[in-house]
Amino acid sequence: MYPTDLVMPMKAELTDKGFEDLTTPAQVEEALKQSGTTLLVINSVCGCAAGAARPGVVYSLTGDKKPDHLTTVFAGFDTEAVAEARKHLAPFPPSSPCVALFKDGELVHMLERHHIEGNPAGAIAANLQAAFDEYC
Repeated sequence: MYPTDLVMPMKAELTDKGFEDLTTPAQVEEALKQSGTTLLVINSVCGCAAGAARPGVVYSLTGDKKPDHLTTVFAGFDTEAVAEARKHLAPFPPSSPCVALFKDGELVHMLERHHIEGNPAGAIAANLQAAFDEYC
């Protein structure tokens, strides 16, 4: 597990923007079965999370359409919560960072690490905004 002092500022990049920090399997289960649309970010300490995923996700929320619920778990820190979240991401393999959009509890859009890594934050935001336009 990563040290708290390292993780908390990275968590704050999303929680300060209104994301609910899910730290237990029960919180994940409850969040992902909500009606409407739910964005789930599996956050990470890696460079692509800092350079593209977190900024891209935040920027994606500046458009007209947005998910009803914003949630996040942190890989390598909230271990049990991340394991529960990944159960809902099948058939996609474990990936962090990654971003998933659920509608009425069903996975409808997924950005895996290989979609994030090497892409600028603007491309991540544009991808998510297109999904929001379709599903939100």
